[in-house]
Amino acid sequence: MRAVVVLMVTAVALLAQIQLSGSVISDNQKIISSRYMGFIKEVNVAEGQQVQKGQLLYAIDSKEIDAKKRQAQMSLQMYEDKYSNVMRNLERHKRLYKKDMVAKYEVENLELAAKNLQSMIAISKAQLQEVQNQYKYLQVKAPNDGVIVKKNIKAGEMAIPGTPAIILTDLSSLKIRAEISESNLKEAALNKPVSVEIPSVGLETQGHVDAIIPSSNPMTHSFEIKVSFDAKGMDVYPGMYATITIE
Repeated sequence: MRAVVVLMVTAVALLAQIQLSGSVISDNQKIISSRYMGFIKEVNVAEGQQVQKGQLLYAIDSKEIDAKKRQAQMSLQMYEDKYSNVMRNLERHKRLYKKDMVAKYEVENLELAAKNLQSMIAISKAQLQEVQNQYKYLQVKAPNDGVIVKKNIKAGEMAIPGTPAIILTDLSSLKIRAEISESNLKEAALNKPVSVEIPSVGLETQGHVDAIIPSSNPMTHSFEIKVSFDAKGMDVYPGMYATITIE
């Protein structure tokens, strides 16, 4: 009779814990691509390299933007030259008008022309500034601290807008992703404390349920959860195997 009691207690203790297998992920992984087409002049990073926010990753030489800049500069110069000529004529006509040597409408027409050219100059300056602002996108920089986990470009290749060039993973935003069965989902409430273990680095720490993804896997009837945890300053990387224990 005593042996039966011991077995029952053991069974209850085992049922009081849910253990899940999962993987470390970065909750802030960015796929970096070019905004404009052009030849890649230089690539300053390699896979596995840690980078800081604002660090230059790669640079592009864009003939398209260079052509736009030249066109904008020529347009601005043309309107400025026309404006100078109109202003000279306007000043001369004003002097002549005071002597009743030209009609008033001639002066007014020149004033209107000068006003229109001022507007065109303002538009041309704005267009030139817009083109010059595009140059900063030819210097592709890291949006945050992280590690380069994938590099798909080389110097001399063509940068294609929208095509993934570099994948940057933020190591300060690590979580564990795991699946939990539908029947146990009620035990994984948001912010519930859990125990976390990452065997490869010998890390045993605490965490909490950070997110429950409301979309079940129809094949396994399981839900995805994300767990935040304290890495305790250890070298933990995305892809590492981890276990989660929920009481």
